[in-house]
Amino acid sequence: MSISDGLHLSFYRGGEIGCRTMQIFTKNATRWKEREVTDEEVELFRKAREETGIDPVVAHDSYLINMASPEEALRKKSINAFIGELKRAERLELSHLVAHPGSHGGMGEDEGIKKFSESLNVALKETEGYRVKVALETTAGQGASLGHTFEQMARILDLLEEGDRCAVCLDTAHIFAAGYDIRGEEGLESTLQEFDRVIGLERLEVVHMNDSKKELSSRVDRHEHIGEGFLGLETFRRILHHPVFKELPLILETPMKDGGHAKNLATLKELAG
Repeated sequence: MSISDGLHLSFYRGGEIGCRTMQIFTKNATRWKEREVTDEEVELFRKAREETGIDPVVAHDSYLINMASPEEALRKKSINAFIGELKRAERLELSHLVAHPGSHGGMGEDEGIKKFSESLNVALKETEGYRVKVALETTAGQGASLGHTFEQMARILDLLEEGDRCAVCLDTAHIFAAGYDIRGEEGLESTLQEFDRVIGLERLEVVHMNDSKKELSSRVDRHEHIGEGFLGLETFRRILHHPVFKELPLILETPMKDGGHAKNLATLKELAG
């Protein structure tokens, strides 16, 4: 939901279309400029949360952050920006901060995972005692991005010194584009079993509900309206009725055009019965 003209207004926008949970940015996601959350903003945010009942609320970090970067200057800038993200999320009492594992920039998967884990360890140490958790998002594997296999995610988590402060955000479009075929009952079950074997389902705490504009194993990150992409309506019906997802926040990141989130949320509610 948009935070235009005030962080707290995201609740009322969410309430208008029937949200029970939502995701926000805590600042402009396409700029490096940092900002602190004021006491007044915190109070307005708390009041709006109480009035609408929307909870939990998660944040997504800036698109510019790359804590796996081979460029030391960018990596340090990214770490500092991520610490700022954690500080804002903690002040607003958000449950999770969703973050991509970043791009290794050509230096290879092993080195990229090592760099990212080291960077995240620095950020976690700087924010010791925080309640907000980091939810590492599965990716489509576009370019040199990390996190497109469950094995990569498990290796990152294993290298964290405060792993209990981190969870996983599963994006349906991303894992499909990365090669996990969750269409059909058997495909969904086998993918969840693989996730449990490699990472552990207890680590799954946030879900992004997106259809995919691109086909299986395309490694291309393009979201589509629910039921209008390669995943299809029945895939989302199975997810909504599966016990693994019953108590998790399910977040839409579908296109804003042609009815936007209101349309897709209505579709999901219909599928959920």
